[in-house]
Amino acid sequence: MKSYSHLPRYDDLFIPILEHLYQNNAQAWRAMERSIASKFNLTDEDLSIEYATGNGTVFLDRLSWSLSYLVNSGLAERPKRGHCQITALGQQYLKNPDGIRAFVKHQIAERTLQKQLETKEDSSVQDVTGFSESSTPHEKLLGAYTSLRALTCDQILETIISKSPYEFEKLVVKLLGAMGYGGKTKDALKVTQASNDGGIDGIIKEDVLGLGSIHLQAKRYSRDHGIGREDIQKFVGALAVAQSQKGVFITTSYFSKAAKEYVQNLYGSTTIVLIDGENLAQYIYDYNVGMQVEQTLVVKKMDTDFWDEMLDDVVR
Repeated sequence: MKSYSHLPRYDDLFIPILEHLYQNNAQAWRAMERSIASKFNLTDEDLSIEYATGNGTVFLDRLSWSLSYLVNSGLAERPKRGHCQITALGQQYLKNPDGIRAFVKHQIAERTLQKQLETKEDSSVQDVTGFSESSTPHEKLLGAYTSLRALTCDQILETIISKSPYEFEKLVVKLLGAMGYGGKTKDALKVTQASNDGGIDGIIKEDVLGLGSIHLQAKRYSRDHGIGREDIQKFVGALAVAQSQKGVFITTSYFSKAAKEYVQNLYGSTTIVLIDGENLAQYIYDYNVGMQVEQTLVVKKMDTDFWDEMLDDVVR
């Protein structure tokens, strides 16, 4: 995923948006994207950066939230669906732009407090408005998800390390099966006998006839016990004995730089995929191996195509 830390925050867009609306009158908010982006020297690549969830591009999302806050604070208005224009109040504040951010913060806080009083909800105004930091509600939700995911992945790794090596071997074979590897035969995924595995901990048959196989090496080490080049060389030797050209080396720790370079320089004679502890935990999380859904939150947004097809009210 591309980093978007260099993109302007939604509250950085307040003044450029108002200046744009002052110069261009009412217009479709989506048409403003490139004009506002040019004020920050953003490239097409910058505008294409998406959230990790895949729920839209970051800059356009921030533009949308910024417009919403400007409208809700009275500095802008929506003359019709999908369009925005600056208000007289917005023009007044544009003469002293340094006060715009504080004004919007105050107005949104007041609106939120009023809603709380109406619904008798006891919660923090600052927490609800999201003005404690320059993040949109979408980004706050994504941040919370990312934190919970990271915490769970850390717990996954610690739990794996506490289990026996043989249980770890069974786990990685089960994980590869959940990821879609292995034929439809009964013995498509197999953990080898610990006493005579020849350096191979698991075998996955890629097809029903078993013409193609993936051999596994699984090392359950503490996080600070790295896997070096020598370990990978031994695995390559084990693959040669097994007459296999495909291998997956999985560990709960990490791979040294030399180990990674060695794999990259095999040049296709043997294909080896390295999965370290961090990636292992994420795969287990994503493919629901030993996981259960605790809670599901459905976040919805308006279908703009649906609403834009409706006729606008004609002002007489």
